[in-house]
Amino acid sequence: MTDCLAEYAWLPQGWCENTRLRIEAGALTDVDESGNAAGANRIGRFALPGMPNLHSHAFQRAMAGLAERQSGSEDNFWSWRETMYAFAGRVGPDELRAIAAQLYVEMLKAGYTQVCEFHYLHHQPDGKPYADPAAMSLAIIEAAREAGIGLTLLPVLYMTGGFDGRPLSERQRRFGLDVDGYLRLVEKLRKMENSTLHVGIALHSLRAVPPEAMRVVLQSPLADGPLHIHISEQIGEVQDCLNVRGARPVEWLLDNAPVDARWCLVHATHMTQDETRRVAESGAVAGLCPTTEANLGDGLFALRAYREAGGVLGIGSDSNISVSPVEELRWLEYGQRLITRHRNIAVSESSASVGENLWGDALYGGAQASGVAVGAIEDGARADLIVLDDAAPLLAARDLDNVLDTFLFAGNVNLVRDAMVGGEWVVRNGHHRDEDRIAARYRQTLEGLAQRV
Repeated sequence: MTDCLAEYAWLPQGWCENTRLRIEAGALTDVDESGNAAGANRIGRFALPGMPNLHSHAFQRAMAGLAERQSGSEDNFWSWRETMYAFAGRVGPDELRAIAAQLYVEMLKAGYTQVCEFHYLHHQPDGKPYADPAAMSLAIIEAAREAGIGLTLLPVLYMTGGFDGRPLSERQRRFGLDVDGYLRLVEKLRKMENSTLHVGIALHSLRAVPPEAMRVVLQSPLADGPLHIHISEQIGEVQDCLNVRGARPVEWLLDNAPVDARWCLVHATHMTQDETRRVAESGAVAGLCPTTEANLGDGLFALRAYREAGGVLGIGSDSNISVSPVEELRWLEYGQRLITRHRNIAVSESSASVGENLWGDALYGGAQASGVAVGAIEDGARADLIVLDDAAPLLAARDLDNVLDTFLFAGNVNLVRDAMVGGEWVVRNGHHRDEDRIAARYRQTLEGLAQRV
């Protein structure tokens, strides 16, 4: 049992002064707002819930910066995808573990304390299963354990190469599983769950999962937790869905699946007003990844309309070209400012602070998409905290009304000083407990991958 004292803690109702936090077995068992500091260890001035990252492809972190040269006059998501496939073809379990561990260290230092890993690298590059079909999933689990981050592992069902049911291409074969093999994998991984590991379901996309396969998976008892899917990321995807299924992707999903609070619709970029309203009413989470969506030229989410409809949202780092909740939230707001030519879009009747609204929205939606009790400083939640560096010049002379606005919108210096996951400090004074060893292995791994080109 540990008692901690935050000079100011950001609780569900807002900032609370001199908050005592009791931590037992990795969870918050008593959040005491009475100001009783006796015997408690002071952890800092500004304590916040750690941010859940609801969408990550860990292996893509190692190719960040390698797809920024023009390959043709019409470079787009689909040309980037070919570069990604080529890189993925060089990554095995050892490489994946090294890359993911480095990424998760970076996430923790930036303020993410939980990650939803949307994982589809199941087999060897030639499509043959590993001796242990779960080998690549186990590499992700071990990487998260090394780094000390909470993990929602989302094994991905990936069966076809398009809405027309075409077979997977040569580069996609390592992603492929039939429904029975997929459910066996999920069942095996579920047996490993613990306080920092949760296992959900992921359908890659409507183009990769035929309707009958989706129906079988959703009828399985295993479909009781988080259900994630890529949807409506690209205009081409919307058009293909219209041509083959006679409906837009979000429209088709809402009409043919029991979309509810279990679901996370990743991207959902291209929606009509009616689709936007229906997703909000369903209780599903819109999984937004602004830095990746900008990098790939996807488009902009209808943030204002969705929030006004009461929609739930969260953020993810997706391709991991950026590993920062600050940057994701900043660009979520900035994209709206660019298209509306107005400022301060993400406000509400209860708060005029863009920072407080965005941080609070992303905590709530990220926790829902993760399927675990994180994202809040409250009794019963896992003890995931970040502490800001109150000595940082950027926070000088800031009062409680503008701490979060400053955190998100003032400069590019990382203001996260400490990070705790499940009651354990994994980052102290800006330094991860094992970052030197993990970084050295990562460098060695990338040097090896570079020789395989």
